[in-house]
Amino acid sequence: MKKVMLVFGTRPEAVKMCPLVLELKTRKNIETIVCVTGQHREMLRQVLDVFKVTPDYNLDVMTDRQTLFDITEKVTRGMRALLEKIKPDILLVHGDTTTTFATCLAGFYLHIPIGHVEAGLRTYDIQSPWPEEFNRQAVDIVAQYLFAPTNESRDNLIKEGKPPETIYVTGNTEIDALKTTVRADYHHPELDWAAGSRLITMTAHRGESLGAPMHRMFTGIRRVVEEFPDIKLIYAVHLNPAVQEVAHAVLGGHDRIHLINPLGPADFHNFLAQSYLVLTDSGGIQEAAPSLGKPVLVLRDKTERPEGVAAGTLKLTGTDEETIYREFKTLLTDQAAYDAMSHASNPYGDGFASKRIADILEKA
Repeated sequence: MKKVMLVFGTRPEAVKMCPLVLELKTRKNIETIVCVTGQHREMLRQVLDVFKVTPDYNLDVMTDRQTLFDITEKVTRGMRALLEKIKPDILLVHGDTTTTFATCLAGFYLHIPIGHVEAGLRTYDIQSPWPEEFNRQAVDIVAQYLFAPTNESRDNLIKEGKPPETIYVTGNTEIDALKTTVRADYHHPELDWAAGSRLITMTAHRGESLGAPMHRMFTGIRRVVEEFPDIKLIYAVHLNPAVQEVAHAVLGGHDRIHLINPLGPADFHNFLAQSYLVLTDSGGIQEAAPSLGKPVLVLRDKTERPEGVAAGTLKLTGTDEETIYREFKTLLTDQAAYDAMSHASNPYGDGFASKRIADILEKA
């Protein structure tokens, strides 16, 4: 019996790892062990409940106003003790969080083979996104199983000198998750409020955008909302106090803008499905929304998902007020531009990434 241990700690990680957990649990010759670090707490629990995944272990590292130093130290120490106890044959991590980096470091120190789900994403700017770009590059240096979601991410790894035989193109497990979360009969009071309008769903939380860049972003967005009475905007505001402060300062007090608490994955995916278009700086949403035929304006200067830009499903706006205003307004007034983005082919997979990864691990 092969022991495969999956470790994740944030809501975005959980959305993408839970489908893989469920798939691995169907394999009779694999013992599936799930550990969460608690880098997020309530938001993580929301995801676990949707997918009906119960962790075997929880490091529960989250503290008020925790720093990257705190998370890295607590996860590394906690994982050392747990890995020495469990001795997994393969350690699976996802993406680019501090949980992922610290877990990988502990596994590397203990000579445990590491599998990186969503390997090979790059901006090649170590400061953007920060610290995610460093985290994912560091993990790919030591991982023995590189599960690249697209051909472009595979090419990045080959260009960096990773052995081709360790790289597997699988698609992205975010697309797998949509099969569990999106429902035709979904209802929510906020969607009832938006009925009859073109709904704009928004997220924004990146650390590099805090302060003046975020203020510029929100100002451009509010200008558009004020000009188009047929749209309503719902912004699921991150719990970071710095994000909350600027969101309420710039976007608060408008009768067609609702600032709401973060949504669980099932709720959020269904909001996307019922949206006209999406504004975000999130990574996973850049994959999920195009799968649902929704144009995405990416509120960042760079993205590690250039496949979506090349395919025409995503458009980078940066954080410049005038650029955001112009691009947002274009998608509301130019039907041809809107149709080109909404009908573009999704480059992120077919919803069977978890099955492909499980097949590879069974043969490992």
